[in-house]
Amino acid sequence: MIGEVTGIRRIRMLYLQLLYRCNFECLHCFHGTRLQHADAFTAEQAANLLTLMCEEYGTEAVTLLGGEPFVYKELARVVRHAKQELGLQVEICTNGYRIVRQLTEIAPYVDLLRISLEGIGSTNDHIRKAGSYESALRALDLARELGVRTGATMTVTSSNIDEVLPLARTLQDLGARQLKLHCLRPVGHAANHPELLITDSAAYARLRVQLQETRLDIEVIVDEDLSEDGAPEICTPAGGPVEIDRIEADPRGALTMSCKAVGKDSHAFWYDKLADHIVHRPTATDELTLAVPDVVYARV
Repeated sequence: MIGEVTGIRRIRMLYLQLLYRCNFECLHCFHGTRLQHADAFTAEQAANLLTLMCEEYGTEAVTLLGGEPFVYKELARVVRHAKQELGLQVEICTNGYRIVRQLTEIAPYVDLLRISLEGIGSTNDHIRKAGSYESALRALDLARELGVRTGATMTVTSSNIDEVLPLARTLQDLGARQLKLHCLRPVGHAANHPELLITDSAAYARLRVQLQETRLDIEVIVDEDLSEDGAPEICTPAGGPVEIDRIEADPRGALTMSCKAVGKDSHAFWYDKLADHIVHRPTATDELTLAVPDVVYARV
């Protein structure tokens, strides 16, 4: 269905939000009040969608996230299906909070564990949860012991922009391979915390200079909206590219191609869990009609 409407024939990665439920209430979370919703994929539905994406769109990788994927009771079953049955590259994006037992169980099937951090110590814990920083560092250390590659994501805000470099150094000391920096978008909980927004775009330019001038072993990937001029506009409407890097499925089955549309209910496509197929439900405000540009990432 996606190919018929847009011409897109290949989608490299599926971002699969297994559930909304989370053990955190982060100040900037794009899910907002949906964290309290019960919507979730069953393990069978998740496996069906993964199989469909492989067979119809040549998908070769999956990122499992939520909510918090490690509170999903059937995470091990989904991970094993993705790796053993489909041969996918498996990434998990987590807050890293008290995941020792589950991570030890699934480590042989995980290619990358990516932990979300928002700064050093209390800076992170203020945005996320008390004790979450130390718990995340322990998870990174355990992953290294288990032979799992690690990385991190950080959403750049007014409260943590000065801690990007210290966090990068801490992560590389723990053996992490990559730090991915996101631009804060005022949706979900972030819409209720305007104090986190960076109003001086020149701060992004200063950050990029610091990153370029600092010798780091860890790879830093930057959302190009973290610049004075913003990112170039790249859209995926009908008649656009035949291949895209990713598509995201939320716990209801709504599919989103642009990161800038995530959290805004701009879905043109849905995965029908019961019928096991993708359907097109166009609206006047969907991401195709509005030609919502995608996020552009680049290495510093």
